[in-house]
Amino acid sequence: MAYQFADLFEHIADAVPTNIALIDRDTRLTFAELDERSNRVAHLLAAQGIGTGDRVGIYAQNSHEWFEAMMGAFKIRAIPININYRYVADELSYLFDNADLKAVIFDAQYAPLVAEVQAKVPTLDTFLHYEVYPGDGSSEAQASVLAELGSISLNEGAAAFPGTREDLPERSNDDVFMIYTGGTTGMPKGVCWRHEDVYFALGQGINSVTGERVQSEFDMANKAVENGFFMTIFFIAPFMHGATQLGSLGQILQGNTIVITPKFDEAEVWSIVDRNKVNTIMITGDAMGRPLIEHLEAHLDRYDTSSLIALSSSAAIFSPTIKDRFLEVFPNLILTDAIGSTESGSTGIRMVGKGQAQNPNGGPTVTPREDTVIFDENWNILAPESLGTGILGRGGNIPLGYYKDERKTAETFITAADGKRYVVSGDFARWEATGEMTLLGRGSSVINSGGEKIHPEEVEQALKDHPAVYDCVVVGAPDERFGQKVAAIVQFREGQSAELKELADHCRASVAGYKVPRALTIVDEVLRSPSGKPDYPWAIKIAKGES
Repeated sequence: MAYQFADLFEHIADAVPTNIALIDRDTRLTFAELDERSNRVAHLLAAQGIGTGDRVGIYAQNSHEWFEAMMGAFKIRAIPININYRYVADELSYLFDNADLKAVIFDAQYAPLVAEVQAKVPTLDTFLHYEVYPGDGSSEAQASVLAELGSISLNEGAAAFPGTREDLPERSNDDVFMIYTGGTTGMPKGVCWRHEDVYFALGQGINSVTGERVQSEFDMANKAVENGFFMTIFFIAPFMHGATQLGSLGQILQGNTIVITPKFDEAEVWSIVDRNKVNTIMITGDAMGRPLIEHLEAHLDRYDTSSLIALSSSAAIFSPTIKDRFLEVFPNLILTDAIGSTESGSTGIRMVGKGQAQNPNGGPTVTPREDTVIFDENWNILAPESLGTGILGRGGNIPLGYYKDERKTAETFITAADGKRYVVSGDFARWEATGEMTLLGRGSSVINSGGEKIHPEEVEQALKDHPAVYDCVVVGAPDERFGQKVAAIVQFREGQSAELKELADHCRASVAGYKVPRALTIVDEVLRSPSGKPDYPWAIKIAKGES
């Protein structure tokens, strides 16, 4: 019995072959067509020498080719690697090298960056490209770079191979699934899972609503045929984020239709909902929720949204105010807060109806998922009736660890007092009298801006490279739309200064645009501990204007 995503996908493709599996703008693919296209990609990759355990980067915005590349890799037991398309050269070099990429499938518009970093990655020798927006931005210069790389057209190359499963390898529960995440570390880390474990932790192997656990690799496909009821679910966030990648897999494996879009635009989102009769929208907190509801409120008569019955948020703050505004427009809408992380899997879920958006407990209060626990300082599990506060953890189906980082693995994956292995993400939580738990926040300094995880140290390093900066500390400051924004507390060199725009432009050369400072506070001296560590509580007060 193999709970491997390629096997699971093939079972559902055989069960409902003519159902629509994926909608990407004007492209609508049935399960049979998506399986056939993925098989062609698998054969193409195998012909390039890609096989079991080889890492294949996918560097592009959302498209049906992204999904086909991922599934094609799964089919030959290779490991697809999600690459943030907003990264600059230094970040890409790090990730390509850290992941030991053997191949990269990329949007042709990124060819110059791929060419810039490929010489620094000794394992990388296979290049395949396609265009998310065909014909947009293509040029002789781009063609020249692709030729120098020896890059193969993904679509043309795959078309030369059969769309059958013949000669594809037998797969295993133990095949590795890897997701790169910013997490609580400076540069991205590869979180390594077994396919079986990540399927049960994040891929709907355990139903997120009922808590029911599948008993066979054929269960989802059989239930799809028996029920005959299918949803159309719109994943707005990019596949490069684990929540969308695994969320979409969890839905498509149940026979549901997934809808994707290359980039977020609030007007286009509602047009897509209208055109495709979307039932559920998946968003990333207020960063998407606020512009979506503001646009809809201003254009209520423009779109037919009668098909929409649910909206789910994950990976970022979804504030009660924005929830209430959605419920004013959609009184019967089912709102869901999903709590979890790339490392922990799903830890809790909360459904909200009209009049329930405001939470008296402060942070999000959720129904804990299977194997979710709260520890005291000695790694003893606190009983729900204790109403205790402690460190959030999860056991059961959890990752193997971080790729090539034994220290971080030892810190995050612990053996508790009961002798069992758990993952701890750094979040604190409290048991409530209802048996629910309230998330109280992360103990580390990571900044979560619209679902993007930003580690202060890498931004601080970029700022310190500016000639006018003597010292600095970076923290998250409250932001109405994105939950948090990057705030820089800067001590300039004597007689020197710089404006926020100049500092932000300077940082763009070293870090992605979403990581650059959005707020600046100038101080006479940056406070640090005797050991030289930044005084983050002080800095947060400064950023909030409280000191």
